[in-house]
Amino acid sequence: MIQHKRKVAIETHGCKLNQADSQGLAKMLRAKGFTITNLEDDVDVYILNTCTVTHVADRKARQAIRKAKKRNEDSIIIVTGCYVQRDPSKFEEINEVDLIINNSNKETIADSVASMFEDSIDHVNIYDHLELSSRQLEYEAVRTRAMLKIQEGCNQVCAYCIVPKVRGKELSIDPEQLIASVITLEDMGYQEVVLTGTQLGSYGFDIPGYSLVRLLTEILKNTSIPRIRVSSLQAHEIDTELLSLWSDRRLCQHFHVPLQSGSDNVLKRMRRRYTAAEFSEAIDLIQQNIPNAGITTDVIVGFPGESDEEFNETLTMCDTVNFSSMHIFPYSKRPSTSAYYFNDQVRTSVKNYRSNILLSLAKEKERIFSAAMTGIRHRVLWEKLIEVQGYNAWSGLTENYLRVFCANKTDMHNSITEESVTRDTTGFLWVSNQ
Repeated sequence: MIQHKRKVAIETHGCKLNQADSQGLAKMLRAKGFTITNLEDDVDVYILNTCTVTHVADRKARQAIRKAKKRNEDSIIIVTGCYVQRDPSKFEEINEVDLIINNSNKETIADSVASMFEDSIDHVNIYDHLELSSRQLEYEAVRTRAMLKIQEGCNQVCAYCIVPKVRGKELSIDPEQLIASVITLEDMGYQEVVLTGTQLGSYGFDIPGYSLVRLLTEILKNTSIPRIRVSSLQAHEIDTELLSLWSDRRLCQHFHVPLQSGSDNVLKRMRRRYTAAEFSEAIDLIQQNIPNAGITTDVIVGFPGESDEEFNETLTMCDTVNFSSMHIFPYSKRPSTSAYYFNDQVRTSVKNYRSNILLSLAKEKERIFSAAMTGIRHRVLWEKLIEVQGYNAWSGLTENYLRVFCANKTDMHNSITEESVTRDTTGFLWVSNQ
């Protein structure tokens, strides 16, 4: 006899690929009868899906575990993800952790949790999409955008990056499976699907006749979900054939294109596959073909051997390109990467100084882009009601990845409306109160 629904909280750190993994795990756990809830609830199981891209991410993982145990002393603590894949021994030293499962075995987590509560769980059929759709839980109530993993792993082996070690070699997900997943997500009420992976531009290299262009074409042809977002592309993967697909407005006008450095010398030492000039050409191609596209990027500051001149090349590049947002990362040594063993490490004080310069520029870039987007009509996907400047307001995302707000008392959750955006004196973007 069932006494109550066992509650599971999943905390996800890091990239959209991790978010996709967590959404898949949540689905499997719901199918086994568990309630997926938020972190603040009194839960039976807490699962942390870790990131290890920097030492800061590692520290956040350890802190999150201890915080979760303090919230729920009797809960079972499970850790998984990239940090676990890289160094499981670190978690063996943490007394609060009950179960350690690496990336390679993530799909076993739901079975492991179910085996702990075998006598008190009501199982449902994971393939019964109609039943799952009708069982939308509080945890899913604010979910309007689904992460869909189309590709796993990386073969590029950049000098600074731990991803190939923790995610393995590149593998494309079967396209028919992906199309079926998009249709299911639409049936469940999602308005947007975000295609995630480590190297999206490599999709299909291991499937005869397939490429990212063909996959996007097939998704557009065979599904009707309102919005499709491509999470990240490399500069050398962007061409006119790919961009021509954006004539279909269902593809969101947002491109995340990692720069990492504006110096050719640093890019070569990083083992990136493009030059600074090729990066600029790719951005120009986007802006020529897709007006008002939001272009976001990642920049690594203080890569080993980065001189003042090389940093200034990066600064000049970032100042020249019309980025809508920039993510700045001080270089972090990752064991088992080649850069970890470079002798000419940049001092922390220098990395911090350079980071602050770029962070100031990033704020200015965001201000300029958001100001340029005011007075233009955007399609906004409304997500949830939050407090903004003392008001209750709906928070939503435009196609080009701007966060906007609306002080509307009616329920706008999970709806898409076309709005003209204005910017207040504090920098927040608003649409008129309807």
